[in-house]
This record gives sequence, C-alpha cells and structure tokens, in this order.
Amino acid sequence: MSHKHEFDCRLVWAGARKGPTLDYASYSRDLTVDIAGKSQLRMSADQAFRGDASLWNPEDMLVASLSSCHCLSYLALAGRARIAVVAYEDHAHGTMDLVDGVIRFTHVLLRPRVTLAPGSDRGRALALHEAAHHECFIARSVNFPVDHEAEVLASSA
Repeated sequence: MSHKHEFDCRLVWAGARKGPTLDYASYSRDLTVDIAGKSQLRMSADQAFRGDASLWNPEDMLVASLSSCHCLSYLALAGRARIAVVAYEDHAHGTMDLVDGVIRFTHVLLRPRVTLAPGSDRGRALALHEAAHHECFIARSVNFPVDHEAEVLASSA
C-alpha cells in the first residue's frame, strides 16, 4: 500500500451570480465544492464574516474534520483491540482568536463520549483515545493544540 494519498476537489464561487466584488460588504460568499462521486457541498463564510449562517463554512469543516478523524482513528484502534464500541458521539469545540495581528485557530477540544458493550475493558478503551490522537492525520497536520476529554461508558444493555 502506498503511503502517499491525494485528494481533489473543485471549488466554484457560486456568489458571482449575485454580482461582482465591488466592495467588501456587498458580495456573496456562497461557494460550491464538488468531489467526484460525492454530493455537492454548499458553503459560505461564517456569519461573522458576512456569510450565510445556514451553510457550512471552512471553520465548521476544520472542527468537523478533527472530530471525525479522531473518531475514525479511535474506532479502527478499538476494532484492532477487539473492544466492542456500540456508540460514539463527540461535542467538539474550536476557538479562533487574534494572535500576532491575525485571526487563527488557537485550540480545538474534542469531547468524545464512547459507549462499550457489556464486559468491555473500560480502562483500555479510555487509553485508546491518546493513541487515536496520535493516529489522526488531521490533528498531526495542524499547528495548534487539539486536546480531548474522553468519556467511556458501559452499555446497560
């Protein structure tokens, strides 16, 4: 298996239909992203940057990428360790702030909540979160801290 992986997308500024960029306040921030074989993604800027709050924005997607990468890394490790995960959810939170005169992400906190099948080793399952953090390609690629506060529960069923 090759260690090199490549990903392509086509982004189009969909807001051009609503008029040109004559001034910062008036142009549309609407975008479409197409990836072969997948549903089209409609995006905009965050509402704070005059975007459409009902659409995905790059900041949402970065936090979601970190959360989903941790989840998928964790589930892979759990499967390899034969730990029976029956539910997983995360309430991730990203923070952007002004640093050295520019706004940038300064921290993302993942709060995964994992439910195990009865009889599963809760201690081993909890320890896998640190390993998942180191396995996550996205977390290893960003230049700000990504922390996790994991909770592991035993299923009552």
